Amino acid sequence: MEPTSLSEKTLTRTLLDVFIRAGLIAVLVLFCFEIFSPFRDLMLWSLILAITLYPLQERLKGPLGQKEGRIATLIILVAILILMVPIYLMGTSIADSVEHAISVIKNGGFHIPPPADSVAEWPLVGKPLSALWLQASTDLPGLTEKYIPQIKDVSLNLLSKLAGVGMGFLMFIFALIIAGIFMAYGENGYRSSVQIASRISGPEKGAKIAGLCTATIRAVALGVVGIAFIQMLLVGLGFVVKGVPGAGLLALGVLLLGIMQLPATLITLPVIAFVFATEGASTATIVFAVYVFVAGLVDNVLKPLLLGRGVDVPMPVILIGALGGMVTGGILGLFIGPVVLAVGYQLFWQWVQDRHPESGGPPP
Repeated sequence: MEPTSLSEKTLTRTLLDVFIRAGLIAVLVLFCFEIFSPFRDLMLWSLILAITLYPLQERLKGPLGQKEGRIATLIILVAILILMVPIYLMGTSIADSVEHAISVIKNGGFHIPPPADSVAEWPLVGKPLSALWLQASTDLPGLTEKYIPQIKDVSLNLLSKLAGVGMGFLMFIFALIIAGIFMAYGENGYRSSVQIASRISGPEKGAKIAGLCTATIRAVALGVVGIAFIQMLLVGLGFVVKGVPGAGLLALGVLLLGIMQLPATLITLPVIAFVFATEGASTATIVFAVYVFVAGLVDNVLKPLLLGRGVDVPMPVILIGALGGMVTGGILGLFIGPVVLAVGYQLFWQWVQDRHPESGGPPP
């Protein structure tokens, strides 16, 4: 009986040691995650930008020499300059729109026409809507005073959203700077990623998993975020040149629609109709309408060129990633969400195919 009790004591001590070590490791991991969590989105976006821009750095190595740090610095500086143009235009557009709205209200130049008689005949909402509309057309100050608490809440929410957008663009610039540091050590970073993937999934699959993640990140970042950004620049340029009210906000809406895989015509067509209604049909308005309409459809030409490079990610995955990322991470999460979810989708189906190789075929 004594050897048995000795072995039981040894087993108990071994299990206790394992539990204590596991507990200490769990506590350390939780502390590390808590410390790192405020920088999670920033570092993720920096990594995505570094992986996306690194092929450009490789192409510039020949003409600009072999100094990776200098090439990465040049790329990031040019990217920041390009990014500052739409940010400046959007900021000035928002400021001009607010100033114009305040001046119109102060001068009393804002008038609401009375509702048509047919509005009251609409089912369910016709009569209350007609009464509210009629009061707004005859006694707008009284109606405003009546709904001051609701207007105040909506205004504060709108200002907080705009502040969040501004902070998101500021984080975007910081992410570009950090991405430049990652790109300066690109080769070491790739070796580290292969080592991590090999440690998790085995030496024979490490390089394959790292390559799949890299290809997915580049395809989605270029084919979704990149195309949406190009489309925003093209459409926003037309809005700014034409002097459309709120051109910056409308361009930002085009960017959001592009990332969520929704057509930009949801914004361009109403703007075209507004320009024709206010300025009439002329050579300038017709050229503007044709340019903005074509610019709103440019994603149909660019997507086959940038999105389909051997990586098949369904559009619902991109849409869910964009919406979920925007809800959880704001404007920065809107960019990160599609990329991260696409990588997870590809890794999941890679695991499924490796698990059952006899099934074959691409993921459904």
